[in-house]
Amino acid sequence: MRIALWLMALFAIAVASALFAGDNHGTVTLFFPPHRVDLSLNLFLLLLAASFLTLHLAMRALSALTNIPHQARHWRLLQKERGMHTALMESLSHLMAGRFVRARKAADLVISLEESVQRSGERVAYGARLRTLAHVLAGESAHALQNRNVRDAHFQLALQESEGRDSQDAREGVQLRGAQWALDDRDAPAAMQLLDQLPQGASRRTLALRLRFRAARQTGQLPLALETGRLLTKHRAFSEAAGKSIARGLAIELIRAAHDSVQIQRAWDALDSAEQHVPEVAFEAAERLLAHSGSVDMSRLWLLPIWETMAQRHDALTLVQRVRLARVLERGFAAADGAPDAEWLSRIETAQMSNPRDAVLQYLAGVVCMRLSLWGKSQQLFKQSLAMLQDSELARDTWLALAYMAEQRQDVQAAAHAYREAAKR
Repeated sequence: MRIALWLMALFAIAVASALFAGDNHGTVTLFFPPHRVDLSLNLFLLLLAASFLTLHLAMRALSALTNIPHQARHWRLLQKERGMHTALMESLSHLMAGRFVRARKAADLVISLEESVQRSGERVAYGARLRTLAHVLAGESAHALQNRNVRDAHFQLALQESEGRDSQDAREGVQLRGAQWALDDRDAPAAMQLLDQLPQGASRRTLALRLRFRAARQTGQLPLALETGRLLTKHRAFSEAAGKSIARGLAIELIRAAHDSVQIQRAWDALDSAEQHVPEVAFEAAERLLAHSGSVDMSRLWLLPIWETMAQRHDALTLVQRVRLARVLERGFAAADGAPDAEWLSRIETAQMSNPRDAVLQYLAGVVCMRLSLWGKSQQLFKQSLAMLQDSELARDTWLALAYMAEQRQDVQAAAHAYREAAKR
């Protein structure tokens, strides 16, 4: 369609020109005293058009001639830019391939080419970011070769190059990379200092949180590590199972780091409800509180959610967890002010009657009855549990409890038999 329109336009121009030129009888007279030149109008117009075209071509040629130095400078700059891009790609390729010496040489070539561009009076719009990236690549290569002096020198140069407003993202990347290097050197305080210098938005990125988590672990800042681990799990940097496992381990470490009942209470309050309901965390907190002469009622309050979970679904706790729960409760019952109250007595009795085949609950019920001086009931429960107990330590303690009650009855033969059985465990 466009070709047809062009052809029609050309035909129209040709027809108009033929009509104008065929019927045009005008003349143009040029006076050059004492000469006179007569030209037809058509010839004059042709000569005028030819003169304009010749002048235009001459001016174009003169402009091209005078523009040759500028074109040469532009060509040289383009060649240097291509060389910088090629060297930058080579540096990245060598770094990923593990050729660290070649990677650093290629990065140094990028820096030298950019400096030569500056010396020539030219300027690359993204020169600062290019130099920053080249310094980071050189520093990364030196870090892989454990050349800390060269790495630190490139790191400082990268920070200087990224001070401009248009290089904020590059500066954040340099600080994150520096924190990574510091953590690899086990210099957690330096890494934490670099992370603290990040803007608020950058400090909540997944990479920054991962580095802060590592730094907090290395410096022993367990509350900070626990909080950062929660954020990483929320951002799905950890899987749900891994996040729970990490939170459980940190919560246990936080509780173990406490050295008195007040510190244990503070550590417990620093945990969220999901962490407090983890059996191992509750067991550790209750054991530590009892070991430091803390409140027995408070330890039982911490254990109550775990107990209720087991009471609702018996298989919610493993055998090892049920044994540890029984041990912690038994330790509380043995305290001077830890006699089981009516509520706990009812809970244990209900659970034991609901699960008569659970030897751990039989043992715990026997312990409660023994603490309440219900010797007959306690002895019956202990003997029932012996046939089903799989834990050797519980079996030993059961025989010791039977020996203790036999001594209370002054049954020397039964006490001796119980002690012999306990010694076999």
